[in-house]
Amino acid sequence: MKKLATNRKLGRTTDIRVAMLKTLTTDLILNGKVETTEARAKEVKAIADSLIALAVKEKDNFETVDVKVVKAKLDSKGNKVTEIAKSKNGKEYLKVVKEETTESRQKDMPSRLNARRKMMTKLNKVKDEKGNNIDLIAKLFNEIAPKYEGRVGGYTRIVKAGPRKGDGAEVAILQLV
Repeated sequence: MKKLATNRKLGRTTDIRVAMLKTLTTDLILNGKVETTEARAKEVKAIADSLIALAVKEKDNFETVDVKVVKAKLDSKGNKVTEIAKSKNGKEYLKVVKEETTESRQKDMPSRLNARRKMMTKLNKVKDEKGNNIDLIAKLFNEIAPKYEGRVGGYTRIVKAGPRKGDGAEVAILQLV
């Protein structure tokens, strides 16, 4: 009996293939759709569906805890408030005034934390135009998972777009349903 390969090689070495699939999956989660070859789309579909299924399963698995936070006190313009203090040797310096507040934060339960870590292995870190980090895992838990809550599987769809002009490869559009 012939053993079947578990995943397509896509004509790439392992490290390049893994990076390519990671990038395509990241783009799909970020933008909602991605245009690529049919074979790549089928591979990314499996990865994306498993990530979304994980997010749906673990989306409400957290507890809210109160955390003490020490922050710099800000004035009305948003600048840090400072005061003059004396050091041991008698020199004066500016010291930032701190204030202690209590914040309510979400604390992941162990299985959700594990799910978050699994997602981090399958997705790249992304920055927006201003250079700020975009939290794709939070997007999966807070935006995408609630959308698919009642659904069992089939979170993505592949739409064939015909042959590519240059090399004739079958192009497909992979999109979130």
